[in-house]
This record gives sequence, C-alpha cells and structure tokens, in this order.
Amino acid sequence: MKAVLQRVTSASVTVDKQLISSIGKGILCFAAVGPDDSQKDADSMASRVVKLKMWPDPAGSGWKKSVKDVDGEILCVSQFTLYASTKKGNKPDFHGAARPEKGKELYDYFFSKVQELHGPEKVKNGVFQAMMDVSLVNDGPVGVDYQSRDGAVTIEIDTSPPKKDAKSDQGNTLNRRETKAHQEAPSSTNAAGSEQSTTDLPQELLN
Repeated sequence: MKAVLQRVTSASVTVDKQLISSIGKGILCFAAVGPDDSQKDADSMASRVVKLKMWPDPAGSGWKKSVKDVDGEILCVSQFTLYASTKKGNKPDFHGAARPEKGKELYDYFFSKVQELHGPEKVKNGVFQAMMDVSLVNDGPVGVDYQSRDGAVTIEIDTSPPKKDAKSDQGNTLNRRETKAHQEAPSSTNAAGSEQSTTDLPQELLN
C-alpha cells in the first residue's frame, strides 16, 4: 500500500455537493492499494498512520507526538492515483494499482484497522471510487509519503567476517605463480603459423 499523510487543522470530503465526512485537528490520509498487497500490508499501514509522530510536544520540540497523543482525528480517503506512472509519455498509467474489487476489499480492511487502533468515533471515511471534493487546511504544511513495505526493510551487516585460512592463502599464491610462469613462457610458431607456448610442446621437441 501507499499513503500520503497530511497533518491538518481541518479536512472534509464532499460528494455531489453533500458533506460526507469532516474532521478537525488530525491526519488526512490518502491511501492506495497495490496489486500484490495483503492484509499484512494494511496492518502495517494502519499502525503507521496512528503511531507516526507528526506533532511537537508542549515544549515545542518537533516530531514527538502522534495523532493519538494529541487526541486528533483521522480522515481516510481512497486514492488509487498514488500508483500513477508517467514513465511513458505525459499520460498517467494506473496499472500499478490493484483492480477495483481487490482495492475496495483491502481498503475497507485498512479503514477498519485504523478505526480499531484509534477509535471508530475518531476515524472518518470518504467514498470509494466516487468523485470527491476533498478540502483541507494543512498544518505546517506537513506531509509524509509512506509505503507499507517501508517498515519491513532491514539491513544485515556481518561484523565478524570469517578469517582467511593460511594454507588456502599459500595455495592461492602458488597457483598465481604457476599461472604467471605459464604466461611468461616463450612461444614458438608451428607449421600453421600460429603461436604455441613451449610449455605445451612435446618434451622431445624441447630437448
């Protein structure tokens, strides 16, 4: 999944001039589902939306408080266009997004997880696949892009690499010397005019 999280002082969704949802201080979350996403991705995304520290503490120190810490609200809006690609020409390509059936199923699951983590009364929704008018007053402005796989990236570094074996090093040195001697051996020309290394000639011709 992909999401854009906007820290807002207010946000709302209107469809056909009818107000669907509105929130005060909190997060406006635009979310999109990819074709290979699973409930595990939705779980990761929901957790990040609720736990991401986007507000300062009372002393003014930045990035200390989450939406839960500041008792804020969350407005979720489905937006498959987050998967747009413009690699070919100027027309956006949306094949990177999930099909509508899967997209709705997983988006609904994601929304239910956000409600479960933050409270149903504090989490509002837009209308899936509808033409929505989304209004917001961005606080900051602050906006964060997030992919559900971001939370699963790890880098493993081996701080104790295996020691080299002394016998192996001696054998490698000997092999390099033999190769060098073979390359430096004088060559002679056979009857066909091609060069042939003296080390490849019969022993009787070397005497």
